[in-house]
Amino acid sequence: MKIGLVGAGYVGATTAYSLMLQGIASELVLIDVNKDKAEGEALDLIHSTSFVHPVEIYAGDYSDLANAEIVIISAGPSIGKNETRLDLAGKNYEIFKDIIPRITIYNDSCILLIVTNPVDVLSYAALRLSGFPKNRVIGSGTVLDSSRFRAALAAKLGVDARNIHGYILGEHGDSQVAAWSLTNVMGINFDEFCNNYIGNCEADIKKEIEKEVRTSAYNVIEKKGATNYAIALAVAKIVKSILRDENSILPVSSYVEDMDGIRDVYLSLPCIVNRHGAYRVLYPQLSESEKADLKRSAEIIKRYIEDVMGVVV
Repeated sequence: MKIGLVGAGYVGATTAYSLMLQGIASELVLIDVNKDKAEGEALDLIHSTSFVHPVEIYAGDYSDLANAEIVIISAGPSIGKNETRLDLAGKNYEIFKDIIPRITIYNDSCILLIVTNPVDVLSYAALRLSGFPKNRVIGSGTVLDSSRFRAALAAKLGVDARNIHGYILGEHGDSQVAAWSLTNVMGINFDEFCNNYIGNCEADIKKEIEKEVRTSAYNVIEKKGATNYAIALAVAKIVKSILRDENSILPVSSYVEDMDGIRDVYLSLPCIVNRHGAYRVLYPQLSESEKADLKRSAEIIKRYIEDVMGVVV
């Protein structure tokens, strides 16, 4: 189980650490434009291998991606102060135009897992640049946002986050959509649970939670400069679902062919993830307002795709 990581910054290095701790891969190769950074991170990880499952870790170049089952791309600058994820689209697309062909020269059978922001725009770009089938190009999507959503709900409701089921859909960004119609606590609809068991559900509780989830990354970045732990665990979950053929349902960013007028775009919907990658995109029954919000989110993503790639989608 060989995995390549392109980009050894905060996210890439922490992802490698998460994969190592969980024993998900037997071989990890780190690639970065700053070779010293990749070598330093690899050495630091190697020094801890006596505490984990056997794993080979090293810094390499693109030729070392041959035979990797998954290539994770987290290369590119992080969100700066007063920036949004979408502000990174142009400069990171230029980076992808260099990275993707370098990968496909040595490996045209892997699954590409895109983490670089804006992940929906760049997942679409990776699909077109690689020529891979759509199931083998996946974005990390709103897997992390959905975990933030569940964490916020757990704090509000006073229950274990693992007993809450709910998704953030659409863009991994400011136009994300909280799918309240799908949200439940052990099968009990959110509204019913909140009203019957909590008893202090203010009218604006949903808006408060949506804002908390939407702005949480910016809050973390303001305080510590970058997000890395939670996204690394989200990526590790996706990787594990692929390598272990788990058929997990995850809100990854995947190609949407046609859903209520949303076509030819990458965004997050519940998706069956297994050894084939994004095996099947699921189209859940949403409320009319959620459908409208999801369509608006898709239109925003499409506009940025068209702007940075010079294509009409």
